[in-house]
Amino acid sequence: MAGTFRNGGGIVKNSPIQTHYLPGEIPRLNEAAEETATASLNAIVAILPEERTFENTFLAFDRILTDYADAVCPLSLMGNVYPEAEVAAEGISCEESASVFVTCVYTRRDLYDAFREQTPRTPEESRLYDITIRDFEKNGLKLPEECLAAVREMKTALSGLETQYSANLNNDITTLVFTADELKGIPTSSMAAFQVTPQGTYRVTLKYPDYRAVMMYAKNEDTRRRMYVAYNNRQADTNTTLLEKAIILRQKIASELGYATWADYRTKGRMAENTETVMAFLTGLQAPLKKKYAGEMADLLTIKQGPDPAATIVSPWDVPYLQEIQKKELYAYDEEEVREYFPVDTVLSGLFSTYGTLFGIVFHEIEDARVWSPDVRLFAVCDPDNDDRIGYLYLDLYPREGKYGHFCAAEAIGGRMTDGAYSVPVMIIIGNFHKPEENRPSLLTIDEIETLFHETGHSMHFLLTRAPYGTLSGFSVEWDFVETPSQTLEEWIWDPEVLESISGHYTDPSQKIPEDLRDRIIASRSAGAGNLYSRLLLNSLEDMRFHTATGSVDVTEVWYQTHEEITGTRPIAGTHQPASFGHLMGGYDAGYYGYLWSKVYALNIVNAFKETGMTNRTLGMKFRDEVLSKGNMDDGMVLLEQFLGREPGAEALYEYLGIDVSTEETLPEEQKNR
Repeated sequence: MAGTFRNGGGIVKNSPIQTHYLPGEIPRLNEAAEETATASLNAIVAILPEERTFENTFLAFDRILTDYADAVCPLSLMGNVYPEAEVAAEGISCEESASVFVTCVYTRRDLYDAFREQTPRTPEESRLYDITIRDFEKNGLKLPEECLAAVREMKTALSGLETQYSANLNNDITTLVFTADELKGIPTSSMAAFQVTPQGTYRVTLKYPDYRAVMMYAKNEDTRRRMYVAYNNRQADTNTTLLEKAIILRQKIASELGYATWADYRTKGRMAENTETVMAFLTGLQAPLKKKYAGEMADLLTIKQGPDPAATIVSPWDVPYLQEIQKKELYAYDEEEVREYFPVDTVLSGLFSTYGTLFGIVFHEIEDARVWSPDVRLFAVCDPDNDDRIGYLYLDLYPREGKYGHFCAAEAIGGRMTDGAYSVPVMIIIGNFHKPEENRPSLLTIDEIETLFHETGHSMHFLLTRAPYGTLSGFSVEWDFVETPSQTLEEWIWDPEVLESISGHYTDPSQKIPEDLRDRIIASRSAGAGNLYSRLLLNSLEDMRFHTATGSVDVTEVWYQTHEEITGTRPIAGTHQPASFGHLMGGYDAGYYGYLWSKVYALNIVNAFKETGMTNRTLGMKFRDEVLSKGNMDDGMVLLEQFLGREPGAEALYEYLGIDVSTEETLPEEQKNR
């Protein structure tokens, strides 16, 4: 499926976006995009008041901002993935520049004045009007000019702090050196990825595959402890200060805008609506999760006491290791055995087939695509009836130096109606899975497969959009709804038929995972749920406490206290987890609760599929048409009620966590059936 693509004003062969840049090119393109957008915005303001229409104000504004985003998002993306450090740094600078530019746009009083007197003509235009005006007013357009200028200046400074924090994590090159004896227990496949030093020791990075291998398999507790401490100290000296400065700036911005706290400011306009509802939701989950967590830790302590009868506690660096032993004891399998049935190509083929069945699409790989790194792949998402292209999906799945170190889905080109046709959106999944080895391909763990389904779920939300306006398309939805599609679709891997369909032994793809092993994997899912969801709760409360504070915040101490409150133990002294909590400087500030909040909605959707079959095309198309395609054209709750035929109820989360609904009253009324 080779082709030539038009990208902005230029032509790019075999790629929907430009993927190769010379030093200095990204700043030049970014400056040109800003100049073009500014000139177009100035043209709106220049229209005589009596000649202004909804068409030449609001619709023009949406087009200008979407054109700008389509021009700069691919440039910013390169800051997280480009293999050449100089160009990557320019991409990071572009990301900061874009944040500043958008802040400047939404603090322009002349634009606001030109817009607010317009009258929408249709329900769709009313939605665009309401969201756009709200965004201007949340940026301070109801303030006096001197206060507005202060907000603009502080938001510009905040963008710089956030960008630097993220860049520091991307560029972290911390490694630890271990002897072979200290790494005893780690599978040969993982050992092969470690760099061997001239002294015969092993240099281990803090990238996800290396870190996970050590934490799960290293028999030496001190090895795991060293790894845990280093991982939770990434960029501690620099990022701790950056985060604390950002929190103070956020407080000042919120105060200038008339909000008591940054959390109050951020939750305004979301599904939760206010800080009180969020905190009631989170604190309500504490008691049942603490009970579940304590039970799991008692079980793990028993396992630890097998070889070490004197053990009295389970340390954080013990948990993954002991859980793996528990999995073997209770469910009679180990992860290395399971991985052999899930080579990445087989999983992708099964994933694409599953999503294709659900949503009436097909995926075609563009074999000769021009990409930024040799291990990046490009897929066209097409209509099976006529092969028309619906979207494009890049996969950048393996770690490398300077690359974003976790997992995410990032937008490049947005969807919208333009010139009577719908544009073709472009999405990128950034991952850090096991690299292919000399004699075998990349083999995925069950957790990694779930992550891949999750990020592809975000991608479906973005690529299948049909919202007419670029600023409201894709996953430009309420922040506590944005994780709903992704957390819905990650559940598909736990369906027996789906899990079998995405499997195939790496030596013989026709050899599916044995039914008995498949069922044991699914049965093991509940193991560790208390630990997992306690960690989500811990991080959500940590975030909210940072952002409901009024004054300086010792982020490390808040983390220590919250950790002790949720788990009963303080973290090891000298660790600084907030320095690497990237979500808090990447858009999830006062929003990390959204993972738990959205899970309620996701599980309600999943239960609807369970009633008809997880690959039911009719319900899949309904999900596509009534949720995924809508973007922000309706509130999330409206979309959920239309799809489910009722309000989503909290009992789905209770059942999922094994909590007795009859005795626990933990979720706010906004998430309960009425």
